Amino acid sequence: MITKEMTIGEIMRRYPQTVEVFARFGLECSDCQIADFEEIGHGAGVHKVDVDELLADLNRAAGVQ
Repeated sequence: MITKEMTIGEIMRRYPQTVEVFARFGLECSDCQIADFEEIGHGAGVHKVDVDELLADLNRAAGVQ
């Protein structure tokens, strides 16, 4: 399961199909230099994205609901 404590880079490496979800939310994380260090909870907050909605979509895409 993907949680808000995981780094964005870890999620994209483990579940490459989530890159599309990040992009849909306006998060171009695959090009971001801090993706390996930034937890999803922080990144969502910085970009004004609802973290619960993002997590639900990421987990659906990853097939780990």
